[in-house]
Amino acid sequence: DYLDVALYPVYTKSFVRAKKAKPTSETQQKLNDTHAEQKLIRIANTNFTSADIKLDLTYISERHPSTDEEAARQLSIFLRRLKRYRESCGLEPLKYIAVTEKGKRKGRYHHHLIMNGGIDQNELQRIWGNGYIKTAGLVFDENGIATLVGYMLKQAREFMGKKRYSRSRNLIIPQPKKRDNRFSQKQVCELAKDTSDRVQYERLYEGYFLSQAQVVHNDENGRAYIYARFYKKEAEWCNPKKRSNRQHFSDGQAMPRHNMKN
Repeated sequence: DYLDVALYPVYTKSFVRAKKAKPTSETQQKLNDTHAEQKLIRIANTNFTSADIKLDLTYISERHPSTDEEAARQLSIFLRRLKRYRESCGLEPLKYIAVTEKGKRKGRYHHHLIMNGGIDQNELQRIWGNGYIKTAGLVFDENGIATLVGYMLKQAREFMGKKRYSRSRNLIIPQPKKRDNRFSQKQVCELAKDTSDRVQYERLYEGYFLSQAQVVHNDENGRAYIYARFYKKEAEWCNPKKRSNRQHFSDGQAMPRHNMKN
């Protein structure tokens, strides 16, 4: 239901920099974070639907982990129990994306998951067994569940330097398709002038509506780089009423946080 597009210059000859310089560690970290988030958004939008859920796991005081390793172990135990339960009930195999949050003030651990549904909340509570849980159905919008994924990764920033997230191995990983030389430099410049002009963007990808577009100008080579996200006209969540009433978003603005309100 979703399409991510990146338009960037392709050179027939190697581009020679006037002065070679490495990005600062802060800049590189931000770049890594952005790439990790965008990749996870694509994975989440590919594998989950409105029939699936988000799940938050917390600990009661007497069961609270004392170390990062213990928190990771408790999450691993829960996932193994959940996998066995689904198998015993004849449900489809467990699919999940999980992050661990460590509170800044009190250092308390929480786990946030996106996973396939089909299990009663009381049963999930029993399988967890370490504290309280909170569940809600996934709410999709023009960016899928991008806002929820970004929120989850933001909560996991205390674990920076460690693995940002874990996921089940059975998730589909969308593979990019390259179409070099589809656009001329002139076409890209025209697109970069106005990212709010939905007509010119939607004309390029038949069957899709534009969700948002963002332009980054590279001072080194003088070129424009365009990043855009589209959603299919027949997307499950979309209907004519939603289409006509949807708010206008462009230039990388965030969509409403439906998944955080439940």
